[in-house]
Amino acid sequence: MNTTAPRRNQEGRDGFLFVGNQLALDFLNTRPAPNGESLELLPDFKALLQWFQAAGLLNVRQVARLRERWGASDRAHQTLEAAWKLRKKLRKQVLAWERGEAVHRSTVDELNRLMADHPMRARLKARGNAFSKELWFDPQQPEDLFAPLAFSAATLFAEALRDRVRKCAECVLHFQDTSKKGTRRWCSMRLCGNRLKVAAYAARQRSS
Repeated sequence: MNTTAPRRNQEGRDGFLFVGNQLALDFLNTRPAPNGESLELLPDFKALLQWFQAAGLLNVRQVARLRERWGASDRAHQTLEAAWKLRKKLRKQVLAWERGEAVHRSTVDELNRLMADHPMRARLKARGNAFSKELWFDPQQPEDLFAPLAFSAATLFAEALRDRVRKCAECVLHFQDTSKKGTRRWCSMRLCGNRLKVAAYAARQRSS
C-alpha cells in the first residue's frame, strides 16, 4: 500500500479529488471551495469510508465490514469529527510550512500520538524472485483509520521538498509538484490550469 500517492494520474474518483500526489494533501483536499464556497466531501462516516476506498487504502470487503459494524454509531461520528479537526489543523500547518515556517510542536506531538496509537504495519511481498516491503493496515475500529493519515502527514513534513508543496494559484487545493521542472502552479490543468491560461491570455490582449 502506497500511503504517499495512491493511484496517481486519476484526478477524480468516486466524487473525490486526487490531485495532490500525496495522501495527506489529498485528505486536505476533501474540503474544496468551488466557486468560492466550501464543499464538504466527507459529510458522514460512510463518505469517509468511501474516500478511503477511492484512495486505494481499503477494499470493498473492508468498507462493508466497517459500515456494518460501526455504521451510524456514536464512535463512528466521533471519529469523523476527529478527522475534520485533524484536517483543519493540518491545512493550517501546511499553509504555514509552505511559507517557510517550522512545523508546530503540537502538530508533531499529535502525529506521533496517532502513529503510536494506530501504527502502520510492514510486510514482505514477493514478486517472482524479487521482494519489496509493503505498508498496510487492517482497521478493526473507526479510530484505526488515522493510521495512514498520520503516517502520510509525518512523511510529508519529514521527506517532501518544501518548495515543491504548494497551494493552487487558483483555488484552495494543495499538491506536491512532482514534475521535472518543478513549475506547476495549479492543482490540475483540467480544473484550474486552463482558467489561468485563459485569464493570462486575456490580460496580454488587454495590455497590447
